[in-house]
Amino acid sequence: MKKLLSACLLAVPLLATSHAMAQTWPAKPIRWVVPYPAGGGSDFLARTIGQALSTQVKQPVLVDNKPGGNTAIGASDVARSAPDAYTVLSADNGTLVFNPVLYKSLSYSPTRDLAPVTLMGRFPMILVVGPGNSAANAKDFIAEAKAKAGGLNYASAGAGSPHHLAMELLKSEAGLAMVHVPYKGAAPALADLAGGQVPAMMIDLASGAAFIKSGKIRALAVASPKRLPQLPDVPTFAELGHKNVEAAALVGMVVPAATPADTIAALNKQVVAAIQDPAVNKRLVDFGVEPVGDTPAQFAALLKTESAKWQKLIRDLNISLD
Repeated sequence: MKKLLSACLLAVPLLATSHAMAQTWPAKPIRWVVPYPAGGGSDFLARTIGQALSTQVKQPVLVDNKPGGNTAIGASDVARSAPDAYTVLSADNGTLVFNPVLYKSLSYSPTRDLAPVTLMGRFPMILVVGPGNSAANAKDFIAEAKAKAGGLNYASAGAGSPHHLAMELLKSEAGLAMVHVPYKGAAPALADLAGGQVPAMMIDLASGAAFIKSGKIRALAVASPKRLPQLPDVPTFAELGHKNVEAAALVGMVVPAATPADTIAALNKQVVAAIQDPAVNKRLVDFGVEPVGDTPAQFAALLKTESAKWQKLIRDLNISLD
């Protein structure tokens, strides 16, 4: 009984400290690590939300681009930072879902070292073809891919990216043989697609909207549960009989795992408010993002579901980046 009482008394200061941190957060600038170069979708998301967040909390929000290692460099930096919500990370499904099975050894653990704050937004994937492909629709494209000896080539924004694995999902579901041609980013892949060097790829709307609007590439199907409002004439894969082909780049915010729950809740409240700000929300939608802003528990549950789905696919196809 005395041991139990002693343990309870010891816990009281820890709980008080946690509550005090949440009450005073933020009392200094926030460093927001983006594990990609400046100018991309994740960077836009962080800077757009970060600007509103800074206004709300009356503290600077400093975006720190730390690309490299398929997001592992930025993730490791944040995982080893002080657990006080003054260092946060933009983490996509590559960081949190794909990397643990794509690499035999990883410099961080998504589950042990990082804690979810909120899913900020989705970047739905779209099957697009360039001028070198004559398919009038997705059914024609799938038929053409099945008929071509050796399979069609397809581009991606990089090995292990959501764009790469979205096409691998389509290949698996539709029984296609296609050859992956990875690029260092979406921009060079899109340039070669529009130039006819590669026939197809999966791309997110934020990256590919200008190419689609200009007619340089054509959108055939969206890997989303419903049609995108920006592309109302483009069917979903479910409409075409491939209901399991759903894929998006998911970008959320995470913090070091030991960050107190009260502090995470305080951070979540402010970030969600920034996402829901009408001006911010419109900027995100116009850019091609589906804004979300959910709870830490909802984000954690989504990551569990996504991990079960994608990690099985990666293992089944024996995809490795080591």
